[in-house]
Amino acid sequence: MQLDEVLADLWAESAELDRLVGGLAADEWSTPTPAEGWTIAHQIAHLAWTDEAAQLAATDPEAFKASLQVAAASPATYVDDGAAETAALPPDELLTYWRETRAELAEALKKVPAGEKVLWYGPPMSPTSMATARLMETWAHGQDVFDALGVRRQPSNRLRHVAHLAVRTRDFAYVLSNRTPPVEAFRVELTGPDGDAWVFGPEDAAQRVTAPALDFCLLATQRRHRDDLSVEADGADAEEWLSIIQAFAGMPGKGREPGQFA
Repeated sequence: MQLDEVLADLWAESAELDRLVGGLAADEWSTPTPAEGWTIAHQIAHLAWTDEAAQLAATDPEAFKASLQVAAASPATYVDDGAAETAALPPDELLTYWRETRAELAEALKKVPAGEKVLWYGPPMSPTSMATARLMETWAHGQDVFDALGVRRQPSNRLRHVAHLAVRTRDFAYVLSNRTPPVEAFRVELTGPDGDAWVFGPEDAAQRVTAPALDFCLLATQRRHRDDLSVEADGADAEEWLSIIQAFAGMPGKGREPGQFA
């Protein structure tokens, strides 16, 4: 998929969340979300903070390398500290900040020279992959906001980006968990929101995962416990992967408790 197509879907994903939080009263921004210690303000602040970091990586790699050293010095608190600092802004300023950073990031990614990759907290990524990662994070943190407000959102075909990223980062999830990735590719068969089949990996793969796309993405972003989802594994390696799967960079997450959203 081309960069412009992914950026269009990222913009649509951001706009959906923007419409939700843009209508909140100032005191509603302090509503707790399922992420421990994070309010709605923290969720939006994190998105803005990360968009700004990605823009820095795309425009000034040397400055971003310096930020990586800061992150390495406090890996357990670096992300939380960044969110907390920005979350302290008044809601209207925070919303404006997020709108500006995501627009600036889109323009920065368009200007990355062909063939070059963008540094990141995980492996370096192409501009298209970076846009995909930002869409995944926007969707995942948006889910926390929707859950906090008790609003059910309709899944869209933009989930295909999240699913694709989760499949591509299979080996990275193993490395983060200090495990050796399997040599053979897995087969992942998902059913999209419109009933379409989304298929990844060789048809004759011995290890297989089948699921509704929404359930797979909720698991891969650790927004639901597997016990609450219809995600099936065929094979011991596939079963292990689902126990450690994460589509995001950074420390292995804790996930959610079973039955939390029943």
